[in-house]
Amino acid sequence: MNHDDEQWRDKLTPEEFWVCREKGTERPFTGEYWNTTDDGVYNCRCCGEPLFISDTKFDAGCGWPSFFQPASEGAIEETPDYSHGMIRTEITCKKCGSHVGHVFTDGPEPTGLRYCVNSLSVKLEKD
Repeated sequence: MNHDDEQWRDKLTPEEFWVCREKGTERPFTGEYWNTTDDGVYNCRCCGEPLFISDTKFDAGCGWPSFFQPASEGAIEETPDYSHGMIRTEITCKKCGSHVGHVFTDGPEPTGLRYCVNSLSVKLEKD
């Protein structure tokens, strides 16, 4: 799929565009899904690709939706991120390149990972 940002301007709100296409980060404890416990699949806000499943969501206390693994092995792309004077790992939708958030190594078993996700990057399709 084309990763050209201009195609998304008509599809996304300005806030969604800022997070998904310009790598913005929503403020903690403000996103639609940070405290959601509904069952379902969290799909990419841009292309609809399944990214995370509610069974892997946990409360990390950080104010963003957190998951211990992606919906499938090929759903997420990981890239080094050296912005803001930090060394982090950015996560993007492998299909369309949308910025989703970052992955950290302080998550629960079985993976030990915390996929920290912007609510504006995903859309919950409830079961």
